Amino acid sequence: MMEMLIHNTGWIEVICGPMFSGKSEELIRRLRRAIIARKRVQVFKPVIDNRYSEDEIVSHADARFKAIVVPDATGILSQIDWRTQVVGVDEANFMGPELVNVASQLADAGKQVLIAGLDTDYLARPFPPIPDLLAMAESITKTLAICMRCGNPAKHTQRLVDSADLIVVGAAGTYEARCRRCFEPGVPKQEVLPFLRPPAR
Repeated sequence: MMEMLIHNTGWIEVICGPMFSGKSEELIRRLRRAIIARKRVQVFKPVIDNRYSEDEIVSHADARFKAIVVPDATGILSQIDWRTQVVGVDEANFMGPELVNVASQLADAGKQVLIAGLDTDYLARPFPPIPDLLAMAESITKTLAICMRCGNPAKHTQRLVDSADLIVVGAAGTYEARCRRCFEPGVPKQEVLPFLRPPAR
């Protein structure tokens, strides 16, 4: 696998999927393995994502890892220590299109680049820059969540609040994971459920 690549060869690994599918947790797991291997690690997150912490990446299961906050992908290059061997990027879908070139530069410089982000938006459209990163990555991990309606494997992020903005930062209460059958592009329609009477005895 990736560990078998020639020493000092850079590469890109992308972890993608819907919200609540364990992307950040998997990213943190790989970063911790790199530290165990005594590699120099730097981690970056977008300034817009301050849901759980100002300066950490945090999974929904509360796994945490210290991170450098940047306004966009170009901020990574200005903050990188070029002795760093492993570069982590969380919430890549908030980093902007420049992340494609930044990730390529880092990999060309011999770094292992670990990127996690949403691959589709609340309308089920490809969420830039993830599609371009998938095309150039050496390794891709697609994570699935559990549908919060029926319990089937979920590949979609369902927005629950009414907004036409592409980016609305939130977690539980703002979004939930849905399977292909239960997903409603956009904001779900509010349905009046019939009152169910108990069966007559």
